[in-house]
Amino acid sequence: MASKLLRAVVLGPPGSGKGTVCERIARSFGLQHLSSGQFLRESLGGADGDCVMGGFDSILAASLPPVPAPFRCGACTGFPRTLGQAKALDGICELDLVISLNIPFETLKDRLSARWVHPASGRVYNMDFNPPNIRGIDDLTGEPLVQREDDRPEAVAARLRKYKDAAKPVIELYKSRGILYSFSGTETNKIWPYVYTLLSSKIPPIVPDEEH
Repeated sequence: MASKLLRAVVLGPPGSGKGTVCERIARSFGLQHLSSGQFLRESLGGADGDCVMGGFDSILAASLPPVPAPFRCGACTGFPRTLGQAKALDGICELDLVISLNIPFETLKDRLSARWVHPASGRVYNMDFNPPNIRGIDDLTGEPLVQREDDRPEAVAARLRKYKDAAKPVIELYKSRGILYSFSGTETNKIWPYVYTLLSSKIPPIVPDEEH
């Protein structure tokens, strides 16, 4: 049987849970998860904008190793962030579907303000619903966690406004192509079953939903 290539993007504002959703997609469907945020932090020192496109081509190709036939799959979270990036991405690959997460502003503000990270790995903790075993310490390495400057309460509102302005034309672009699927809610665990059902209609899962 011929190999099928599926490429998906998960979009959402900061704190929307897109990283968690993409990790679950990767585990459930054998997709390779590519996090643009982690790529930017590790490879470009936090740079943003269309400068990422030069390295993204090879990164995307490397993120699609073979998985059991007949499917080869890849998923990216947090990219493209602008209309310019979306159009540049068209020159690299054709997306099969785009998942957009719609989370209320107040929920996002609370999530981001309670978020701490392990800088070296990008592991994220939330002090309200996903705290580390020891406060301020990464579970796996024992190294200290930090709160990013842009996760501090005073910076959150500006980040969300910036995302909304930049994301609107991107979302409209994919909506016009008929590949946009939007999911709304305040909890990732309640949104996830709908995402799982959508992906199950495209490719067979390798892990049952109840295992999450």
